[in-house]
Amino acid sequence: MPKLFDAWPVYFRREWKRNWPFLVGFAVTGTIITKLSLGLTEEDAKKSAFAQRHK
Repeated sequence: MPKLFDAWPVYFRREWKRNWPFLVGFAVTGTIITKLSLGLTEEDAKKSAFAQRHK
């Protein structure tokens, strides 16, 4: 039985070349937001007007 052509590696290679800036930016932004949000304390939440309005 002959091996069939698999188009997925070609597709992913082409799409990676087109989309890597978006994916890297998304990862960096997510990391920064996660680090900032995990660094907040209960005291910061009590002082924050935004957190009080959305409680």
